[in-house]
Amino acid sequence: MPDIVATSSALGTPAERREGPDKVTGTARYAAEHHPEGRAYAWPVPATVARGTLTDIDDKHTRAVPGVVTVLTHLNAPRLAESDDATLAVLQNSRVPHRGWYVALVVADTLEAAREGAEALRLTYAEEPHEVTLRGDSPDAYVPEDSDGTSGEHVRGEPDTVHASAPVHIDATYRVPPLHNHPMEPHAATAEWQDGRLVVHDSSQGATKVRDVLAELFDLPGDRVTVTSEHVGGGFGAKGTPRPHVVLAAMAARVTARPVTLVLPRGDLPAVVGHRSPTVQRLRLAADPDGILLSVIHEVTSHTSRIKEFVETAAAATRVMYASPHSRTTHRVLPLDVPSPSWMRAPGEAPGMYALESAMDELAVALGIDPIELRLRNDTGTEPDSSRPFSSRNLAACLREGARRFGWAGRDPRPRARTEGPTLIGTGVAAATYPANVSPSRASVHAAADGIFTVRVNATDIGTGARTVLAQIAADTLGVPVERVRIDIGSSDLPDAPLAGGSSGTASWGWAVHEASTQLAARLAELEGDSLPAEGVEAVADTEGTADADSAYARHAFGAHFAEVGVDTVTGEIRVRRLLGVYAVGRVLNPRTARSQFIGGMTMGLGMALTEGSTLDPAFGDFVERDLAAYHVPVQADIPAVEAHWIDEDDPHLNPMGSKGIGEIGIVGTAAAIGNAVHHATGARLRELPLTPDRVLGCL
Repeated sequence: MPDIVATSSALGTPAERREGPDKVTGTARYAAEHHPEGRAYAWPVPATVARGTLTDIDDKHTRAVPGVVTVLTHLNAPRLAESDDATLAVLQNSRVPHRGWYVALVVADTLEAAREGAEALRLTYAEEPHEVTLRGDSPDAYVPEDSDGTSGEHVRGEPDTVHASAPVHIDATYRVPPLHNHPMEPHAATAEWQDGRLVVHDSSQGATKVRDVLAELFDLPGDRVTVTSEHVGGGFGAKGTPRPHVVLAAMAARVTARPVTLVLPRGDLPAVVGHRSPTVQRLRLAADPDGILLSVIHEVTSHTSRIKEFVETAAAATRVMYASPHSRTTHRVLPLDVPSPSWMRAPGEAPGMYALESAMDELAVALGIDPIELRLRNDTGTEPDSSRPFSSRNLAACLREGARRFGWAGRDPRPRARTEGPTLIGTGVAAATYPANVSPSRASVHAAADGIFTVRVNATDIGTGARTVLAQIAADTLGVPVERVRIDIGSSDLPDAPLAGGSSGTASWGWAVHEASTQLAARLAELEGDSLPAEGVEAVADTEGTADADSAYARHAFGAHFAEVGVDTVTGEIRVRRLLGVYAVGRVLNPRTARSQFIGGMTMGLGMALTEGSTLDPAFGDFVERDLAAYHVPVQADIPAVEAHWIDEDDPHLNPMGSKGIGEIGIVGTAAAIGNAVHHATGARLRELPLTPDRVLGCL
C-alpha cells in the first residue's frame, strides 16, 4: 500500500500552480471553448429603455439574415419555473425593469450571423418615467430586514446623545460610485440537451449552485443536470450565482435541439451580471481628548433594483472594528430603475472601510494623534457588537510591522511637508478586516494501488490556485509527496461544495478534504499486508454540522495598508509610489498563491481609489462607462512597487488547517490608505471616489 508517513512539508510551501502550464499553453478550456458537434451561437438583445413594456417585435429582417436559426422573445421562449432570483426570469414577459434587460435572443449558425441578426431586430416600447439617481436623503429609502446579521440597523448604548456632547467629534459624508467586476473572461456558457439531460459548461464561481438553479428553473431532477466550470477567468463576485447567460443558453439549446454557446458582450456586463452598489455614507465619530472613541455612528444608503433587493452592507465591518461603548450602524436601500447590484470583491467591507478608515484619519488629524497610535488606542479583544472574544486579532501586530517595514517612524505629520518640484508627497495608513467564513462541503479521497491519491470535490478555481492548495492539504494530511495527489474539481457531478466566494473557498473545501484524507489515512493504516485492493480505498467526508456550527468566537482576518502618493499640483494627477500590506490571516497555506491574492486585491483597491468609477445617466438610465475604454481598471503602468507580507498567526478556532480567507482583505483598506495619503500630501480632504485629477485640482 502507499507509504504513509507522520509528517509532510506540503502545507506552507510555495508550490507552483498546477494549472499554470495549461493556461500559458492555451490547453485550458473555458466555457466557450468547448466544441460539441453542431454548435450554434447566440447573441442577446438588451432593452433600450429604462422602464416600460415591450409592445411590438419585428423580426423579419433578423430571420432574413443567412444563418439565423431562431429568435427567442417572451412570446416563444420556454416557460421557466418560479425562482428566488428574479434576475433569471428572462424572456418571460414584456416588462422592462431597467435599461439593458434582455428582451430577445438571436441564435445562428455562426457568431457573426447571430450578432448581425440581433442588430437587425426592430423593437417598440411603451416607455414609462424612470429614476436612477441615488439620493442619501430620499424618503423612499428603507431599512431592510436583518436576516443574516449584517444588514439592517444595530444600536448599542446612546450614540446620538454621546456624540452631541463629546469634546471631539467628526461628522463627514463619503461617496463611492457604482463599481464593476469586469473579469478577464466575460460570462459565457455552452449548453446542450442530451436525451432530456442538460449539460452546461459555465463560467461560474460555483457549479453546484448553478446546477441546482437550472434544475429548478427547467423543472428537472438535480441528477439530470451537469454543470462544469473547469477553468474560470476571474469573477470577483459577478459569477457567484447563476446569471442570465446560462439560462438563455439552456433555453436556446432546448428550442433548437443543438448545442448553443453564448458569450456576453463586455458592454452588457454592467447591466446584467451585477455591480457594486453606489453608497452614500455618513460617519460620525466622537472621542475624548486622548482619542478614545466614545461613540460611532455609521449610516449607509445604497441603491437596489425594483426586481431584487440587494444590500451593500458597508456598515457591517464597523460593528467589529473598534471598541466604543455607544454605536449605531444603519443600512438603508433605495429601490430604483437600475440593474440589480450584487457581490463585488469584499462586498460591504471595501466601501465601508474606505469611509470608516478615512473618518479615523480625520479624527487623528483633529486630535493631533498619530493615525496608527489612534487605532492602537481603540483596539479591542472582543467584538464590540456581539461581545464575543476574537479567535485571534492581530491588528496591532499588523500596524506595527507595517510601520516598521514602511518607515513610518520618520514621517512628518504636517501636510505638504514633502515636495519634489510641483509634486506633493504624502503617506497614509488604513486598517482592514474581513470575516473568516466557512460553509459545509463534501469531498472524497481515493487511494489507488499505484500509490496515487485522487481528491474529488466540486471546488472552483477562479484563478486563486485552488487546485494547488487542495492538493497540498491532502498531501499534508496523508503524509505523502504532493506530486502523488491528483485533483478533480469543477463539475457538479463531483461531491457538492459551496461556491468560490466570501474568502471561504479554501477553508470550506479544505476542511472536507482534510477530513476525508484523515479518514483515509486511518483506513490505510489498518490494512494488513503491503497492497491495496484492486479497486483501491476511498473515504468520503461531509462537514455539515461541524463547519457551520456556532462558534463562541468572532472569527475575522485583519490587516494594515500603507501608501505613499505623489500629487502633481499642475495636472492634479495622483501617482501611487508605494503600497504595502501586512496581514493576519491564520496559517498561510501557500505563500506563492497567497501573495498573488494580496497583491491582486491591493491593485483593485488602487483602481477603486484613483481610476474606477461608473455613472448612471439620469436621462437614459444606463451606465455610461460600459467597456474597458471608459471604465479604467489599473494597468501595469499604474501599479507601483507593491509589497504583501503577513505575520505568523496560530488560531485553533477556525478549521483543521488554521487558515483564514485571503482573497478579499487585500482590497479592503487600500482605497482609504491612498485617500489618507492624498490628504497628507495636499492638506485637502476628498471624500468621493475616485480621486480623479479634476477633483484634486478643485481642492488644491
